Amino acid sequence: MNVPFGLDHPLIAVHDMDALRQRLISLGFAMTPVGRHPWGTSTSLAMFDGCLLEIMGIYDDTLLDAHPAGAFRFGRHVHTHLQDREGIALTALHSTDAARDAARAEAAGWQVAGHLEFGRDVTLPDGRAGRTRTSLALMPDDACARLSFFLCQQHRPDLIYVPDWMAHPNSVSGYEGASVLARPEDIAPVAARLAGVYGARRDCAGGLEMETGNGVLRVLAREAIEARYGALPAAMNDTAPAIVGLDLVYGDEARLRGCLDASGLDYVREGRRYRLRDAALTGNTALAFVPRS
Repeated sequence: MNVPFGLDHPLIAVHDMDALRQRLISLGFAMTPVGRHPWGTSTSLAMFDGCLLEIMGIYDDTLLDAHPAGAFRFGRHVHTHLQDREGIALTALHSTDAARDAARAEAAGWQVAGHLEFGRDVTLPDGRAGRTRTSLALMPDDACARLSFFLCQQHRPDLIYVPDWMAHPNSVSGYEGASVLARPEDIAPVAARLAGVYGARRDCAGGLEMETGNGVLRVLAREAIEARYGALPAAMNDTAPAIVGLDLVYGDEARLRGCLDASGLDYVREGRRYRLRDAALTGNTALAFVPRS
């Protein structure tokens, strides 16, 4: 299970969400049907225990400014970044009390722009109906917009983390970590900001890292990112820090390998670690798979 401020779900924004959804299904992820947010974004999820992977597109650009959280507009934020390039536009951190955790974030020097409440109707595998309720606390970073976060509290986790929805053919069950691309001169300041919430930083190859309680958050220079994930697509020429790589945990190597082979996507095997070769095919987000420890 997850803990407050643990990695919950990065939002991978893409122009053609249906194409990416089918590609992820081919990789062995059990993706939910496409849903819609009231601020104009469409969504599909791969559910894990206490966290998830989310892909997002725009279904109605007339709604982008709906439901503001202070000066922050969720749909507009995603749309703005999508006009620049596909990729992770912002990242959810787990919360069991969004108001309490927002106060903790503010005490650590993070900006909290405002709060949002929303829900959606769901039908469980056994046919029972329910409605989720979710509280968000939005924490944009004006200087590092792609490194914006929000706290996500699920009030009805029984309607989110459903065992049937967490059974992925590739045996993936959650996050080992995520990697931030930063210029060498930005690594220490970015890590210092994050450490306000996460505490101690430690050195790692090419940068700094810290534990989130649900995966390691690494802040790395480009050379270290590309050593870890391979060459990044040309579109990912960011100068501002951005999360560009996700390491996912798998439980059964034969099942994972079978899904990778069946997908037709090029991948690289490094011992028991596997990584996709072309991040452009997964929304400018490098995906790697590591065994459960």
